[in-house]
Amino acid sequence: MKILPVEDIRQADLYTIGHEPISDIDLMERAAAACFGWIVNNVDPEKKIKVFCGTGNNGGDGLVIGRLLIQKGFTVEYFLTGPVETCSPNCRINFERIISVSKGTSHAKSSISHLPSPILQPNQPLPVIEKTDIVVDAIFGSGLTRPVAGFQATLIHHINQSGAVVVAIDVPSGFSCDSTNFLVREPVVVKADYTLTFSPPKLGLFFPENERFTGKWILLDIGIMKEYIPTREVKNFMLEKSDCQKLLKKRNKFAHKGNFGHALLLCGSAGKMGAAILATRACLRSGPGLVTVRTPKAGMPVMQSAVPEAMVTPDDEPDIITSIPDLSPYSSIGIGPGIGLGPQTGKALKLLIQQSVKPLIIDADAINLLSENKTWLGFIPHGSIFTPHPKEFERIAGKSQTDFERNEIQREFSFRYQCYVVLKGAYTAITTPDGQCFFNTTGNPGMATGGSGDVLTGIITGLMAQGYQPLESCLLGVYVHGLAGDFALASEGYEALIASDIINNLGKSFHSLYGKF
Repeated sequence: MKILPVEDIRQADLYTIGHEPISDIDLMERAAAACFGWIVNNVDPEKKIKVFCGTGNNGGDGLVIGRLLIQKGFTVEYFLTGPVETCSPNCRINFERIISVSKGTSHAKSSISHLPSPILQPNQPLPVIEKTDIVVDAIFGSGLTRPVAGFQATLIHHINQSGAVVVAIDVPSGFSCDSTNFLVREPVVVKADYTLTFSPPKLGLFFPENERFTGKWILLDIGIMKEYIPTREVKNFMLEKSDCQKLLKKRNKFAHKGNFGHALLLCGSAGKMGAAILATRACLRSGPGLVTVRTPKAGMPVMQSAVPEAMVTPDDEPDIITSIPDLSPYSSIGIGPGIGLGPQTGKALKLLIQQSVKPLIIDADAINLLSENKTWLGFIPHGSIFTPHPKEFERIAGKSQTDFERNEIQREFSFRYQCYVVLKGAYTAITTPDGQCFFNTTGNPGMATGGSGDVLTGIITGLMAQGYQPLESCLLGVYVHGLAGDFALASEGYEALIASDIINNLGKSFHSLYGKF
């Protein structure tokens, strides 16, 4: 799915209004109804709901939500943050509608009696928000182009300090979608627990720095016409199941192991053979015909007993990797998990870079070694894949002040070295040599455990061995890795989930893509 800039999203709304056709006020009703549906299914009907509405169309959304909740029997208080005469036409219409409903519906439990009117005034006390309340934030939408100040800033601070559960509509008020929110130390932005955002998604939702504002975000489809989306040229995408299903290579009934490639993994050192085992097991579970592992000599019996399906080519040294085997038999090569940072291992990595004519999958200690020898980066085979976590990426590519800046550095790194970068984390970001970025949607915090990255390296190496192109391997690899983690979460929970659980659920992950789960 394409991730559109805010201006393009606005144009998508206008296109839908003009071509469905649907009136703008009815599209507002549709968007608000989607939010209303989520609230009804997730909020205790005994809770008091306070809806804060701006004078623009986001405020109009909030007023529709408030009206629908009143009609459903919820206890609702609604507030307009500016004079009625400053409202957008649709906001004003929906303000009149909610006034009518709150006065005329016999079962409504709306309450505005503690104020002369539901219109907030800068010179009057702000309404009390109890910790047990639910706040619906519809003050500003995604079209805001300036920092929040004055009365609205005071109101946002009041909401943030209340301790109530906050549900933001489209985006939290004050939130910047297409650039960082941290140009100032403490931006004036509502800190939501949930954000009900409208499809297509916004870029800022995918960055860790914004979780404090967005909380958990839920993407709601409000029927924006799909015909408009292909006309927009974008660089950002949200990876979905359907994208990965299109990538799968179906197997011929008469296929044999020689049809699915031979993967080589260089991994492990004294005390870190677990990384080699995890990467190898994951590689095998991703479908290559053959897997060979280059490990220190002392690791050979460990590997042969722990992963009997893999072949082992031992190094001459007992505890570290100091050399590489003949590379000609292998269709993919992954290096890094558990290899350590010794100078002899660094020389082996340099030799691998010089001799490989195929793209490499570079992870963990291999990335750290390259960060200490950056002149080697210019010799990395084009199409290679780096799989760093944020600290490893910082070491090899440099520091950044914000996640938006880091994303730009990631794109520049991919372009400069004609490689793919898989920056691991929530919404793992995959950048390409031509400047595109794909954000993964599977995975969970339980996967933040030792060995999870080694598993991903094994998966991507195994996919590359079968003839998947580098980008296909990245996309499919991160998706099935995260999906396997989600299956593992269902049985193990966040705390008990370990890397082996991800491997053990890879079968379910692939089955799911084939439609068997």
